[in-house]
Amino acid sequence: MIRLALSSLRFRTAAFLAIFVAVLLGSALMSAAGGLLETGLRLNASPQRLADAPIIVTGRPAYHPPNGSGSVAYPERHGVDPALVAKLAGTPGVAKAIPDVSFPAVVAPGHDPLAGHSWASAELTPYKLTAGTAPAAGQVVLDNRLAGSAKPGDKVNVIVSGVQREFVLAGIASPQHKVDVPSVFFAPADTPQRVDAIGVFPAPGTTAADLAKRLDLPEGVSALVGDDRGAAEFAGIATSLPLIILSGVFGGIVAVVMALVVSATIGLSVRQRRRELALLRASGATPGQVHKMVVAETMLVSLIALAGGLLLGRTTGDWIFGLLSGNGVVPSELRFDQGPLPFAGAALLTFVILRLTVGFAAGRAARIRPIQALTEAAVPPVAIGRIRLIIGAVFAAATVAVGISTIFMSPTNAAAIGGPAVLTGSIAVAVLGPLVIRTMLTTRITAFLERRAGTNGVLAAINLRIRAVQFAAILVPITLATAIALGNIYTQTTQQKAAVEAYTDNLVANTVITSDTGGIPQGLFDQVRSTPGVTAASELVRSKGWIEEPYDTTHTSDPWPLLGLNGPVYKGKVHAGSLDQLTGDTVAVPAAAAKDLKVGVGDQLGVRLGDDALVKVKIVAIVDGTSGYESILLPSALLAAHTTTGLPSQLLLTTSEPKAIQLGKWPGTTIGDRDLLSAGYDAGLGVDAWIGYLLAAIAIAYTAIASINTIAVAVLDRRREFGLQRLTGSTRKQVAKMLYLENLVIAAFGLVLGLVAAAFSIFPIAIATRGWPIPSGPIWVLLGWIVLVLLLVLPVTGITGRIAMRAKPMDAVNSPAG
Repeated sequence: MIRLALSSLRFRTAAFLAIFVAVLLGSALMSAAGGLLETGLRLNASPQRLADAPIIVTGRPAYHPPNGSGSVAYPERHGVDPALVAKLAGTPGVAKAIPDVSFPAVVAPGHDPLAGHSWASAELTPYKLTAGTAPAAGQVVLDNRLAGSAKPGDKVNVIVSGVQREFVLAGIASPQHKVDVPSVFFAPADTPQRVDAIGVFPAPGTTAADLAKRLDLPEGVSALVGDDRGAAEFAGIATSLPLIILSGVFGGIVAVVMALVVSATIGLSVRQRRRELALLRASGATPGQVHKMVVAETMLVSLIALAGGLLLGRTTGDWIFGLLSGNGVVPSELRFDQGPLPFAGAALLTFVILRLTVGFAAGRAARIRPIQALTEAAVPPVAIGRIRLIIGAVFAAATVAVGISTIFMSPTNAAAIGGPAVLTGSIAVAVLGPLVIRTMLTTRITAFLERRAGTNGVLAAINLRIRAVQFAAILVPITLATAIALGNIYTQTTQQKAAVEAYTDNLVANTVITSDTGGIPQGLFDQVRSTPGVTAASELVRSKGWIEEPYDTTHTSDPWPLLGLNGPVYKGKVHAGSLDQLTGDTVAVPAAAAKDLKVGVGDQLGVRLGDDALVKVKIVAIVDGTSGYESILLPSALLAAHTTTGLPSQLLLTTSEPKAIQLGKWPGTTIGDRDLLSAGYDAGLGVDAWIGYLLAAIAIAYTAIASINTIAVAVLDRRREFGLQRLTGSTRKQVAKMLYLENLVIAAFGLVLGLVAAAFSIFPIAIATRGWPIPSGPIWVLLGWIVLVLLLVLPVTGITGRIAMRAKPMDAVNSPAG
């Protein structure tokens, strides 16, 4: 039987090639998902600017809820007490301790925002002077990549914390190893009097690992060694949770898609061989032998494809990770790690999917009686078993249940709960495929085909009914791709629109000023506020934080949005107190939070800000906000002091004369209408949306290839049928027209079913996030997807139909396969 299995591969090239491609791509994507998971668990990022210091002492980079699980990276840089530098320098085993501080600095004009540092921290890289001397007050040292044609003694303009200042170029320095972002170095007198991190150098004979354990550090401060030091230098490498979630969602989608596509392809391949397998049984082969042959030939092809997919997994992983890092989804400095475990996991999961699928398909082929198999080869059955019917009904009911429950979820949880409806709905269609086709092929559709296409339409309708099982293999990938594509895109655009509307609707402004040099300086706010025509002005600071005293259990790993304001621009309803008192150490909290925490105006809260500082603030107002998108309001000065830049990000103005505002002395600033407000907020949401689009695109590409495979296999297997039609008088054109009609109907059914599956995710999420069942997103996405499906189905149908009818009719009838 093994020899027979090998010989049969010659005559079933198309079917086995389809299986090969599906397994190859599926295992490669599974390996890539495993690599993303390993990268998220390891979080290896070699330091660059701080690379020469064996130990980096800095504030803890991630927030761990005191009464919750998980962690989340702090949105702001977390500094340490400057007094800690002297304490560490006096610790036995420490040769020296060097403080480091970073602040916005831009070399004008035409350079991207960079970071300024004290010249003392150049030793942490190290940087070496190639010209000039160390800077004194009023002087700078530039990275050689920034100096251009300037030489020591020249004057250079540097925008520091939003204010342009003139400095003397004291020297030019070069890093002694790769540093991606060039630096601007200042004299200690010209740098902020704070410390972000401390580089510790062990004394001779002391190892970094031993010394790090012995350092006496205050609570909330940690000593990092090895690649862990990268977390102190690069933002976003503090916690593995986002990348683990991303890899889990990605791997889950790929696994489900691969299982459905591979099972449909293998099932189609086995069903096409009913007559061949029945003749084997009739000639004396036992059920065990037939089962062994089917498993052997399918697993042989699949294991070769699996090996190729694992080899392709590294390249695929590097490519996907490059897309993620290049678009800001993960830090570009994070190293992609893909050891043996991701490949072993992908191989095991793929093998299990293959073995179960092949075993199920081969089991029925081996058990069926020869006479029944010959009958089914002539007239394929369209009924499905009771167990399959129950499984399909369970997944269909689960889809409805998920959709209904999503309606009552908060906007934060709606996507996580409602998203799986796309997959459960697709699985229901995959399981109930033949029944779905026969149910949708109503008398009206049959009559329409007959009116439009005559005899060809009648034949197409008959084939769709009789070959419902085979056509279900084509229906599944189209449905799956449609559900994933439209479900992901429209849920993302709907969530994004809801979040932006909730944010901007609560802020009053017709003019917005932004800056790309690190923030808005105080002088600019003072100037704008006194400009004629300006009736309201406020700084805007954005960050995230947590309420710890009393402890808020509603926001643990997911922080509260924090808004810093100092003017009358918030238009949400005030239930108690007054926003006029929002100065100093005060806070305004949403009404729902005040009710949950049982606090009111005059009570005190302990708020953990984005730089890990716990501030005690007095409640001066209870305010309303859009349900699910409420923010905590703080004075802009208080919140800005606890951000990385230390400055507001925007100015919000209500003015009758926007053109009267002069920004000539403030390089890097931009003035515009309130669209700038939503654009700035939308940029942060874009990362989450990009993740969804990437995952959808990869899954869509995979299912699109599967659609091409299954259509090709299904058409090429019908050579004998087409030969008989041509012998009875049909022309090639008439047969081709019938084929086009069949696959157009299946494509239409797949689009409709995919839309239905996506609707159980899109509409509930729209209700949960926007309050009404109207999703947000461009209609051209839907129209473009319909066109794309047709561009996949029609050319493949035409090409494979032409190939299938290439032989003479009598030769096709007598062909050994198809």
